[in-house]
Amino acid sequence: MARQFDGNRLVIASHNQGKVREIADLLAPFAIDVVSAGELGLPEPEETGTTFAENAALKARASVAGSGLPALADDSGFSVAALDGAPGIHAARFATREDGTRDFDWAMERVHEAADGSGDETCWFTCALALAWPDDHVEIFEGRVEGTLAWPPRGKLGFGYDPIFVPNGYAETFAEMSPEAKHAISHRAIAFEKMIAACFARTDG
Repeated sequence: MARQFDGNRLVIASHNQGKVREIADLLAPFAIDVVSAGELGLPEPEETGTTFAENAALKARASVAGSGLPALADDSGFSVAALDGAPGIHAARFATREDGTRDFDWAMERVHEAADGSGDETCWFTCALALAWPDDHVEIFEGRVEGTLAWPPRGKLGFGYDPIFVPNGYAETFAEMSPEAKHAISHRAIAFEKMIAACFARTDG
């Protein structure tokens, strides 16, 4: 049985403001004071894991060590069937230029060029959430949403690879959907539902 979270403060182990905002929105129904690793000035650990779950746990433990507080880390990525599942866990690295800047417009162009003409537009987002406590206990939850590639990119509401991802059963990209619509079906939302059901008690009735 998963451990219940009974604290009132939680570190979101991320420096990605889009991701922090999305996680904070998903935690809105709970009486928890949320602060990001970026706000606390915590360094970003090197992601040396070979799976989303390993990297999420690594990031959560690093934020716990730096803050002394429980931490929630997300490791997520975008995978393309025509690229044999790449960029996958290297989605952020795939978008990083030689000078260290992160450029997702450039990364989406790279994905399009590599997949164009393959005849297979299948792609998916994966999310692993790691909830870690100061005693080194960690709970892991995973979610996945499948869809097809869109080109050219569409929408300004998402972040990362959202403008080229159309979830199955929908006509809009993630970046064209309202945050509420995306939160209802996203890989992160699926992982969150599992985590909340296992570890959290609602406070909004």
